[in-house]
Amino acid sequence: MRRDEKKERLAAIVARLKEVYPDAVCALEYEGDPWRLLVMGRLSAQCTDARVNIVCKELFAKYPDAAAMAAGNLAEIEEIVKPCGLYRVKAENIRDASRLLVDEYGGNLPDTMEALLTFPGVGRKIANLLLGDVFRKPAVVCDTHCIRICGRLGMYPEKEKNPEKIEKILTALIVPEEGSDFCHRIVWFGREICTARAPKCDGCPLADLCEKHRRESAADKAVGDTKKRKAESETK
Repeated sequence: MRRDEKKERLAAIVARLKEVYPDAVCALEYEGDPWRLLVMGRLSAQCTDARVNIVCKELFAKYPDAAAMAAGNLAEIEEIVKPCGLYRVKAENIRDASRLLVDEYGGNLPDTMEALLTFPGVGRKIANLLLGDVFRKPAVVCDTHCIRICGRLGMYPEKEKNPEKIEKILTALIVPEEGSDFCHRIVWFGREICTARAPKCDGCPLADLCEKHRRESAADKAVGDTKKRKAESETK
């Protein structure tokens, strides 16, 4: 598929997902607080957003802002975030990131990729999440749903799993102001319909725009045609 064809298809996918999910809502319940999204984004690594939301109710009750977290006891933070997995490094990251936010930025989250990447535990995925949600800047969040689904849709080979490479591919294909909301919608679509192990292709709102579905339908038709011809020849 040529690049202009991919751009056209992706634009159609964006429009279709807007119809299915008119409200592009972040699955992390950060209540509009940039610092909370920074913390929750880090805790979400290899952990479900649902679990992060539950854990953070207790976490934010004890540490309601960056200053409180920066002064927090590491062992106590570890105990609270333990259900999120990798709790030791995550606890240290969110405490140290809070200290950096308070000491270097006066509690105000910076709005550039370069600055965000200096925060402990923050990679491009979290940085893009912050840039898109907090600052409404062009951003593509390449989480597992985005990587899996956009590969199935034909934006790049399904075997491609490098988040940074995929981010560059999608950034070149999508209208900049649509990137952040598109990624939120992809998360919901990936959970409800295009799941990892058993995608619900029958009735999928993107079936006619999906390269994987097209290939598999063509393969099924070829098999069916072969069986039909064989049956016909055996009856002669």
